[in-house]
Amino acid sequence: MKTLEIIEKRKRPRAFRLNVPAALLILLSFASIASAQQPAPSAAGKEAIVYGMKIHYVEAGSGPVVVLLHGLGGSTQNWAFNMDALAQKFRVVVPDQLGFGRSDKPFTNYRVATYVDFLDGFLKELKIERASLVGNSLGGWIAAAYTLAHPEKVERLVLVDAAGFAPPADFDKNSLAGLNPSTREGMRRLAMLVFSNKQLFTSDAAIDLLLKQRLAAGDGYTIQSLNESIARREDMLDNRLSAIKQPTLLIWGRDDGLTPLKEYGERFQREIKGSELLVFEQCGHVPQVEKAAEFNAALLKFLAPATTTAPTN
Repeated sequence: MKTLEIIEKRKRPRAFRLNVPAALLILLSFASIASAQQPAPSAAGKEAIVYGMKIHYVEAGSGPVVVLLHGLGGSTQNWAFNMDALAQKFRVVVPDQLGFGRSDKPFTNYRVATYVDFLDGFLKELKIERASLVGNSLGGWIAAAYTLAHPEKVERLVLVDAAGFAPPADFDKNSLAGLNPSTREGMRRLAMLVFSNKQLFTSDAAIDLLLKQRLAAGDGYTIQSLNESIARREDMLDNRLSAIKQPTLLIWGRDDGLTPLKEYGERFQREIKGSELLVFEQCGHVPQVEKAAEFNAALLKFLAPATTTAPTN
C-alpha cells in the first residue's frame, strides 16, 4: 500500500458537514453543479448505438485510450476542465452514460450492472479493446465494477471520490431523494455536501442556476431508478475489490460530504492492494472541477506508463 500523499497541505478551519443519514453518503456525483460552472470541452460530439440506444460522447486526442465516466446526474460536461490536458497525450473518450446528458433515457430498471454492460458494448462499438478508466463517484463505482467483470480490458484504474459500498442495515431509503433535489433548499443542502468552496457554489445566484439545470436535465427517472437499486443493495463492491490487480489511483477531496475520505477513500485503499491514495485539501466531491490543474497533473503522471502501449484505434 503506497503512502498517502497530501496536496496543498496547510492549516484551515474544520470542514463543514451536514448531519445527514448515512445512506446519503453512499453516492455519487452531482454533475449538474459542475457543468454549470464549466465551458464546453473542445472535442467533437458523436453518437454510438449500443443495444439499440443512442449514446452521445465526445473524444479528443490520440494514443492510448482513456475513458472518463461521470456520476449521477452527470454528463460529458463533468470533464470540461480535463479533456484538453489529457488529449495532449491520450485518446480521451467521454460518454454521456445511458439515461443522462444527451444519450437516450429509456424507462428501464437502471443499476450499475446495466452500466457495465453498456460500457462494454460502447467500447466494442468504438473498437476499443483495452483502455484506462477514470470514474467520478457513480462513475467510479461503474469503473471498478467493469474492471472486476472485464479485467483483461482495463489498463489502469482511477477512482475519484467513488461510491459503491453497501448502505447500513438501518438506513432510510427515502433519504436518497436528497440526491435529486427539486427545491432551492434541497439544492443548497446537496451543494454543501458536494463542494468545499461553499461561498462560490451556494450563493443565491448559483443555487437558482443549479436548480434550473437540475430540473431541465430530464434524468429524474434515471436517478430515482438508481436510488431504488441502491436501496436493494444491488451490485455493491463490498468484499470484491481484492480481485482488482490493475494499477489503481484513488483521488479524493478531503471535504467530500457524499463519499467521505475515511469511510470511502481509505477503505478503497485498504481493499485494493497496492493502490495509491491522493488527497486534495480544500476540495470536495469533484476534484476534477475544484482542483482541475492539480487533478490533471496527477492523472497525467499516473497514466504516463501507458504511453508505451500501442494506441487502440
